[in-house]
Formats: sequence, C-alpha cells, structure tokens
Amino acid sequence: MAKGADVEIVEVAGREVRITSPHRVFFGERGETKLDLVRYYLAVAEPLMNAIGGRPVLLQRFPHGATGPSFFQKRVTPTKADPWLTTTVVSTVNGTTSDALVAVDLAHILWAVNMGSLGFHVWPSTAADPEHADELRIDLDPSPGVTFPMIREAAAETKAFLDELGIVSHPKTTGRRGIHVYVRLQPRWDSYQVRSAAVALARELERRRGDLITAAWWKEERGSRVFIDFNQNAPHRTVFGAWSVRAHPHAPVSAPFTWEELPTLHPPELTIATVPARVAAGGDPWATIAAAPQSLEPLLALHERDMADGLMDAPWPPVYPKMPNEPPRVAPSRARKEA
Repeated sequence: MAKGADVEIVEVAGREVRITSPHRVFFGERGETKLDLVRYYLAVAEPLMNAIGGRPVLLQRFPHGATGPSFFQKRVTPTKADPWLTTTVVSTVNGTTSDALVAVDLAHILWAVNMGSLGFHVWPSTAADPEHADELRIDLDPSPGVTFPMIREAAAETKAFLDELGIVSHPKTTGRRGIHVYVRLQPRWDSYQVRSAAVALARELERRRGDLITAAWWKEERGSRVFIDFNQNAPHRTVFGAWSVRAHPHAPVSAPFTWEELPTLHPPELTIATVPARVAAGGDPWATIAAAPQSLEPLLALHERDMADGLMDAPWPPVYPKMPNEPPRVAPSRARKEA
C-alpha cells in the first residue's frame, strides 16, 4: 500500500484504489478502522470472489462507521476517477431499473469499502445471466424466543432433508443470530421457480419438525419456532453476502463454515479480527460450491405435489403484486374478526 495525505493507495486486481480517511474508526468495540476493513477483504479475497464474484451487489453505506446513519445506494455511475467500474442493469419489484455495481474483482469491493460499504447485499444471479437464479438461499430466521441451539438444530434438519434429495448444501452464519444454507444451482430456473422450491422445502420441514420449524409467514402463527423465510428467494431480493461484514461495533462476519463445525459453532467469535486467520489455517469452506451446481427438480416435484394436494401458494411480501393462487394478504386473526 502506498501512503499519501490521509490517503492509502491499494494496488489490487491491476487497479489502484484510493482509500480516503483510512484511519476513520468504523467499528467501535476494538477501534477497527476503514483500513482494517480493507485489510480484512484483502485477506479473504479468494473465498469472497468464489462466493459472490460476477454478481450485482446492493451497497449499504455507513459514511461514519457501523453505528452511524446509513443509506442504500442502488445506482453506481463510473466517473473520470474510476472509469473501470463495471455495472449491470437490475430491476426492482415495480420495474424500476438501476445500474448496480458488479463484484467483478477485489478492486470493485475495495472501491465500495472506500465509499463506506461494510458488507454487500448480493443478487442470486450473475450479471452475465440475469434470467436465471443460480442460488437457493434458505434463511433460518430466529423468531422471538428462538435460541441459537434451536437454529443449529434446524440447520441440521435442513441439511439432512437436502441430503435425502441428493442436494449438496453450504452453510454460513448471517452475522447476526441466524444461519443461511445455500445451494448453488444449475442455471436453469428463474426466481419464481426457486421461490416455489423454497416454499416446498419450508413446508416439508415443518411437517417433519413442526415443534422446531415453521413455514408460517404471519408472525402470530410462528410461536417460538425457527422460521424458514422462503421469500428471501422472491424475484429481485438480495441477501447479505458470504464474507460480508455487519454494521455492529465488534465487526461480525457472515462467515461460511463446514457442516462438521455446526455443533460447536459460535458466531460472535467470527469477526474481521478472527476470520482471516481461520481462512489461512483451514481454507475456504465453500471451495467446492461452484464445482457441481445442483438440480432444483427434487424440490420442484415437492412443490407440484403440494399444489396437486390443493395447497395454495404461500403469501408474498406486501411490496409484490398479488400473485396467482396466493391466499388473502390478511393476518389470520384479522381474517377471523372480519368473517
């Protein structure tokens, strides 16, 4: 790194990336700075690119650090200072388009870090093939009263079910209290089909372990159970990316791990201070994720079975238009009062 007047020049991926105000504290618990965040991403560059390379990313910028105000930046426009930035057109639910940054290489990541981005919200498709969602993202969401041991158990149940179907899965922490389970897919299905598969998975796991897992969209029906948030797979939805850093004073990482580590996993220990050494010692837990893309057909067959049995689609988020075969968007308690 070359130094200037409150500027560091980082040479990466054939580019020179300017890091301004490098000593600004971004994470208050240990006083870690913007430059510390840059060094973290340099340390995990290979696994990071393996996980999110080539995908559009939504930036959430924290100009004054993790505990300060933030805003989402959907549009990125290259300037004379950075004409090399790669963008691609993405669309929102209502059809509005914007030019999103593409995670082409680490230079693009560090450019975004310099702009105050801590982590990255990642599309489930690549910029090269936007019509196909090539990731199924299973979000094990801790409802109130759900402990991390319960999340851990739900993750084990998810893996066991996917194993039965012959589907290889890869887990990561969310950087908060949950776990994400990813399946890298053959690029054959769109986001509507991937969401249908996620609904089928959630319902089947609820049938098997209704004491622990729920597919109930309405919070009043979940109880103290792990909710599988199937709508994270809805079209135009992004998910917080692997190796990304959360906005929290101790700089937690949404860290991939191996299934063998699940019983002893302690997410608060996975931070920008500890993850680089972990990767250096054990390598990339997701090293093989792109080697053998999986088929969605077993889960889509379960979806077709559920539809044949008379089940309606699961509810969609309110920002989406009303969908075919969707139940009324009214909370069950309200529907009973209005009946």
